[in-house]
Amino acid sequence: MSKDYETISNEVADGAAELCRSLPSEMRAFMGLGAATYADGSLSRKTKELIALAIGVTARCDGCIAHHSKACHAKGATREEVVEAIGVAIQMGGGPAMVYGADALRAFDQFASQ
Repeated sequence: MSKDYETISNEVADGAAELCRSLPSEMRAFMGLGAATYADGSLSRKTKELIALAIGVTARCDGCIAHHSKACHAKGATREEVVEAIGVAIQMGGGPAMVYGADALRAFDQFASQ
Protein backbone atom coordinates (compact mmCIF):
# COMPACT_ATOMS: atom_id res chain seq x y z
CA MET A 1 0.00 0.00 0.00
CA SER A 2 1.46 3.33 -1.07
CA LYS A 3 0.79 6.42 1.01
CA ASP A 4 1.20 10.04 -0.04
CA TYR A 5 3.08 11.51 2.90
CA GLU A 6 2.88 15.07 1.56
CA THR A 7 -0.92 14.77 1.63
CA ILE A 8 -0.81 13.22 5.10
CA SER A 9 1.48 16.02 6.33
CA ASN A 10 -0.90 18.63 4.89
CA GLU A 11 -3.86 16.91 6.58
CA VAL A 12 -2.00 17.05 9.92
CA ALA A 13 -1.39 20.78 9.42
CA ASP A 14 -5.04 21.35 8.44
CA GLY A 15 -6.23 19.43 11.50
CA ALA A 16 -3.92 21.41 13.78
CA ALA A 17 -5.21 24.66 12.28
CA GLU A 18 -8.80 23.64 12.95
CA LEU A 19 -7.92 22.70 16.52
CA CYS A 20 -6.21 26.09 16.95
CA ARG A 21 -9.48 27.77 15.95
CA SER A 22 -11.58 25.48 18.14
CA LEU A 23 -9.27 25.17 21.16
CA PRO A 24 -7.13 28.31 21.07
CA SER A 25 -5.89 28.25 24.67
CA GLU A 26 -5.10 24.55 24.70
CA MET A 27 -3.40 24.59 21.31
CA ARG A 28 -1.38 27.71 22.20
CA ALA A 29 -0.10 25.80 25.24
CA PHE A 30 0.58 22.67 23.16
CA MET A 31 2.42 24.69 20.50
CA GLY A 32 4.45 26.41 23.21
CA LEU A 33 5.44 23.02 24.60
CA GLY A 34 6.51 21.96 21.11
CA ALA A 35 8.56 25.11 20.58
CA ALA A 36 10.33 24.62 23.89
CA THR A 37 10.84 20.90 23.32
CA TYR A 38 12.31 21.20 19.83
CA ALA A 39 14.63 24.13 20.59
CA ASP A 40 18.34 23.37 20.35
CA GLY A 41 19.71 22.33 23.71
CA SER A 42 21.92 19.44 24.76
CA LEU A 43 20.29 17.62 21.86
CA SER A 44 20.08 19.24 18.45
CA ARG A 45 16.74 19.92 16.79
CA LYS A 46 17.64 17.26 14.21
CA THR A 47 18.26 14.65 16.93
CA LYS A 48 14.95 15.52 18.58
CA GLU A 49 13.14 15.07 15.25
CA LEU A 50 14.80 11.66 14.78
CA ILE A 51 13.58 10.67 18.25
CA ALA A 52 10.08 11.91 17.43
CA LEU A 53 10.11 9.94 14.18
CA ALA A 54 11.09 6.77 16.05
CA ILE A 55 8.29 7.34 18.56
CA GLY A 56 5.85 7.90 15.68
CA VAL A 57 6.92 4.53 14.25
CA THR A 58 6.35 2.70 17.54
CA ALA A 59 3.04 4.53 18.06
CA ARG A 60 1.95 3.51 14.51
CA CYS A 61 0.95 7.09 13.71
CA ASP A 62 0.85 7.95 10.00
CA GLY A 63 0.49 11.66 10.73
CA CYS A 64 3.46 11.60 13.10
CA ILE A 65 5.56 9.72 10.55
CA ALA A 66 4.67 12.20 7.80
CA HIS A 67 5.26 15.28 9.96
CA HIS A 68 8.51 14.14 11.54
CA SER A 69 9.93 12.60 8.34
CA LYS A 70 9.42 15.97 6.68
CA ALA A 71 10.97 17.73 9.68
CA CYS A 72 13.95 15.32 9.72
CA HIS A 73 14.63 16.14 6.10
CA ALA A 74 14.22 19.87 6.75
CA LYS A 75 16.66 19.70 9.67
CA GLY A 76 19.29 17.99 7.50
CA ALA A 77 19.01 14.40 8.69
CA THR A 78 20.62 11.93 6.35
CA ARG A 79 18.91 8.79 5.13
CA GLU A 80 21.42 6.79 7.20
CA GLU A 81 20.45 8.68 10.37
CA VAL A 82 16.78 8.04 9.66
CA VAL A 83 17.49 4.35 9.04
CA GLU A 84 19.31 4.07 12.39
CA ALA A 85 16.45 5.81 14.24
CA ILE A 86 14.01 3.40 12.57
CA GLY A 87 16.23 0.52 13.68
CA VAL A 88 15.91 1.62 17.31
CA ALA A 89 12.13 1.90 16.88
CA ILE A 90 11.95 -1.61 15.43
CA GLN A 91 14.01 -3.01 18.31
CA MET A 92 11.69 -1.33 20.80
CA GLY A 93 8.41 -1.92 18.96
CA GLY A 94 8.81 -5.30 17.26
CA GLY A 95 6.92 -6.40 14.14
CA PRO A 96 4.41 -3.54 13.99
CA ALA A 97 7.27 -1.04 14.24
CA MET A 98 8.98 -2.83 11.34
CA VAL A 99 5.88 -2.23 9.17
CA TYR A 100 5.67 1.44 10.16
CA GLY A 101 9.46 1.75 9.99
CA ALA A 102 9.28 0.91 6.29
CA ASP A 103 6.56 3.55 5.97
CA ALA A 104 8.79 6.10 7.72
CA LEU A 105 11.65 5.39 5.34
CA ARG A 106 9.34 5.77 2.35
CA ALA A 107 8.09 9.05 3.81
CA PHE A 108 11.62 10.39 4.31
CA ASP A 109 12.57 9.32 0.79
CA GLN A 110 9.48 11.07 -0.58
CA PHE A 111 10.40 14.36 1.11
CA ALA A 112 14.09 14.00 0.19
CA SER A 113 13.20 13.58 -3.50
CA GLN A 114 11.28 16.87 -3.71
